[in-house]
Amino acid sequence: MTEKIGIFGGTFDPPHLGHLILASEAWATLSLTRLLWVIAPDPPHKQSQAVSPLHHRLAMLERALAEDEAFEISTIEMEREGPHYSVDTMRLLREARPSAEFTFLIGGDSLRDIPSWHHPSEFLALCDALGVMRRPGDSIDLTALESALPGISEKIRFIDAPLLEISSREIRRRVAEGKPFRYYLPPKVYEYIREHRLYHS
Repeated sequence: MTEKIGIFGGTFDPPHLGHLILASEAWATLSLTRLLWVIAPDPPHKQSQAVSPLHHRLAMLERALAEDEAFEISTIEMEREGPHYSVDTMRLLREARPSAEFTFLIGGDSLRDIPSWHHPSEFLALCDALGVMRRPGDSIDLTALESALPGISEKIRFIDAPLLEISSREIRRRVAEGKPFRYYLPPKVYEYIREHRLYHS
């Protein structure tokens, strides 16, 4: 039986309930065997903003995923020098698990940006599918995407994501401003942030 693996990348600063809900929706909709959470040590698109130290983000993600056997942390990007591009990550995952079927998970906004990614055609060729997490009311121009990156349409698998107004940026802002943030997070992640006084201005 072919192993069906989802790839969910991010900085996870911090990992929150929205991440977990979207990941579980993707896992169920796409009938995945396993979902790999790929933590980005040095995200190319976030060079201009402060990102929490990797050891804190990894510790929080370990706590967030501890109770779900379908979820697994991948350290593949932590094991090499940056910058870390999705095409390189996919190439390494393919080499490590050549018989697996890989679905790369992205949001609707990221789907629109793929033609501007690092070596987008090679990235697309390395993916068996793209799991696109759509928000209600999302508008995606597939004709324009197909024109920019031929073959992309046939790889897209839409995942209806619930409308969740939760983001890592909002949580960081709430912590810094002394506002309540407890119920946006798994309890162990909330406790970790409090213990280590993360995100305080």
